Amino acid sequence: MSSTRPRICWNGLYIRAMTTNKKRVLAIPGSIRHGSSNHRLLLSIAGLMADRLEVIVFHGIAGLPPFDPGISDDQTPAAVADFRQQLRDAQGVIICTPEYAHGVPGVLKNAIDWTVSSSDFSGKPTALITASTDGRYGHQSLLETLRVIEAKDVEELQLLISFVRAKMNAGTGVLEEKTLAEVSALMDAFVKKL
Repeated sequence: MSSTRPRICWNGLYIRAMTTNKKRVLAIPGSIRHGSSNHRLLLSIAGLMADRLEVIVFHGIAGLPPFDPGISDDQTPAAVADFRQQLRDAQGVIICTPEYAHGVPGVLKNAIDWTVSSSDFSGKPTALITASTDGRYGHQSLLETLRVIEAKDVEELQLLISFVRAKMNAGTGVLEEKTLAEVSALMDAFVKKL
């Protein structure tokens, strides 16, 4: 057994507590900027849900090559194959993204495009958080894309956080109370769908 498991005293003897099986989810940031609000928000969610979810943040989005629909399955680039495998291994997906020029960030759209033929999102509970200055346009655009690839429950599992920088402590990433409550409610709903 792992030495990191908590110990419980029972009749004077210390025994290791069995850990519960957590649901594994893949968290995809739509920003490649180090320390972005979206990265910090995903880390906050990982901490908030640590007792119920194993949140794996996908850091390879910038390394995915431009989508090419002409590439056959046996020619799939290694980075794309790894991304698809991480999606298959996850029981759910959390996407947290900014809006760029009223649209979806190119790297995020590129990553999703690589999954269209593989159907890796199809039937998988997916939570969408758009955290940006405004975010409305990019949020609606990404919702439509997720509907097309049959991401499950995305209509119910969505949250728009406009003016995110004003709602998050710049140093610690801690969310203000109202936004934290909204994120918590979204994650509670997400867990029920897994």
